Amino acid sequence: MGGIGKTALAVEAAHRARTQGWFPGGTLFVDLRGYDDNPVTADQAVLALLDALGARGPDLPPTAARQYDAYRALLERRDRMLLILDNASDPAQLLELLPDTDRHRVLITSRDRPDSLPVRLIDLETLDPEESVALVARALHSADERDDRAEREPDALRELTALCGHLPLALQIGAALLRRRRLRDIASLVTEIRKTGDATAVLDEGSPGTDLYGRSLVLRPVLETSYRRLPPDQARLLRLLCLGPGAETSTEAIAALADLGTEVLLSLLEELAATHLVTPVRCVDGSVPATRWRVHDLVRAFGAGLVAADAGLREEGEAARKRVLEYYCRWAHAADDRLRWLPGMPEPERFAARAQALAWLDGERAGLVAAVGWAREERFAGAAVQLAACLGEYLDWRRHFDDWITVAEAAREAAHRSGDRLDEAIAWNSLGLALRQAGRAEEAIDAHTRARDFFQAAGDSHREAMAWGNLGLALRRAGRAREAISALRRVRDLFQAAGDSHREANAWGNLGSALRAVGRAEEAIDAHTRARDLYQAAGDRHREARAWNNFGLALRQAGRIEEAIEAYGKSLELRREFEDWYGEGRTLSNLAFAHEAARRPAEARTAYLQSADAYTRANAPTEAAQARAAAEALA
Repeated sequence: MGGIGKTALAVEAAHRARTQGWFPGGTLFVDLRGYDDNPVTADQAVLALLDALGARGPDLPPTAARQYDAYRALLERRDRMLLILDNASDPAQLLELLPDTDRHRVLITSRDRPDSLPVRLIDLETLDPEESVALVARALHSADERDDRAEREPDALRELTALCGHLPLALQIGAALLRRRRLRDIASLVTEIRKTGDATAVLDEGSPGTDLYGRSLVLRPVLETSYRRLPPDQARLLRLLCLGPGAETSTEAIAALADLGTEVLLSLLEELAATHLVTPVRCVDGSVPATRWRVHDLVRAFGAGLVAADAGLREEGEAARKRVLEYYCRWAHAADDRLRWLPGMPEPERFAARAQALAWLDGERAGLVAAVGWAREERFAGAAVQLAACLGEYLDWRRHFDDWITVAEAAREAAHRSGDRLDEAIAWNSLGLALRQAGRAEEAIDAHTRARDFFQAAGDSHREAMAWGNLGLALRRAGRAREAISALRRVRDLFQAAGDSHREANAWGNLGSALRAVGRAEEAIDAHTRARDLYQAAGDRHREARAWNNFGLALRQAGRIEEAIEAYGKSLELRREFEDWYGEGRTLSNLAFAHEAARRPAEARTAYLQSADAYTRANAPTEAAQARAAAEALA
């Protein structure tokens, strides 16, 4: 990629090689300026090389053919040399310059992959975050050893390097700006970039000029020259990728974005990857073809700026975003249907098994969440609200509570602006669920109260009952158990009267947990038994697992330890069937506690360790640490 530091690396390598004595014949450097408006030709380059080798004036042959002959003859007589051909954009610039003998070595830098040449390719990536921080900190200290901003503002420095996309050229410009603004803190530059929304504009405006090699320290021209060289179809695809919902996008989502078939699309993506404007993201196992593609943040900002400045490109971009939203809505809905599927329901589209639906959602999560953010734009509000409704079950299952809150907030704001009170109520309800799971119980109570009131005003008694149930859960989480019991009894009665046995089961289970919280164990046992039986009748094995776990808790509270251990065993069988790692961790912890109560420390320790492993798989490090600590206490 332009600005990645190819020239700096090549020059540094040459210096180190020279100090090692690898090239006694010397080093030659030619900037081919392959990405300027007038690139250096091979005929022009050979003249510079001949001059460096001492052939000038009357010794210079009059024709190009004889000049190449003289160049090769001089190389033949020299000891081992290193030839650096910098910024080559076309093999024609360098083929005639390659030595005939294998005694010498050639180092080529390019923004394009020269796949037609038999050369070893080394792809340069952006720096990692720690390297980026070190680069800027070192630049500040080198200029003024008293400059302690890097130590005083580590968070601001990390944010600045992230805004620079960890691209060496951008980091170098950022460091130069900070040196110029030596009386201002790092946070001021971060704030300016955040406010502008375009790092390239801020950095280029304050650019100090040139670097040690006399090259301009500017970002936008580097990106512009790469973009201008693209054929129209590649340029179009790059622009659309820059409008995508995330920095990393699946091939399938890009196909929707660009409205292209897979074969044509892959060819274009491969061409963009060859110019380092797009990066293929390998599968976890490193297999090919790549299923995801990444666009650097600064390239995204550049491409989005191009579109924003042109009415025709804006229209093209809006159509692309609409297509990708439709794609996400269709398959997120199908995946959600699979996650909620019960025997007797219609088979969802595409996803034959729960694991397939989860795998698709896992792969597309970042894009899905970002796409819901488009709900803040009126023309996308309806689709984004619909998409948000399809993600709650998944985000809850995977415990991505921050994403869930983000999605629900965006949906609520969009529905409020559009005046759709029913959609707003649905979004408030979803937000309440996410807040409760994130441990923000009082905020969840407020959200569910608002949802209940909206549903009531709309005359939607079914959804009103659901909001009452969720309000009861939030009240219980907030420690207001008696209020929770009252709300949950009301919910149970409403669903019982409506003949909705599945949601009645939910209400019984939640009521049992609230009763248990105030020490009414026998009533809780009865409530959890009813929930379990209703789930069994509905074929909902996942919720049946939860009911068995809660049944065990109530039995343990009643002093019926052996029955509780048996109930936990039933729960574990079902949890593992669904790979419900967090639920498995909870049940194993409960089992361990029951074994402790029965004075079986060895069995308890084993269960705690198994619980820690399950929590680790569920990305719940706090709970995993607590389980390990409990196991160690029994060692």
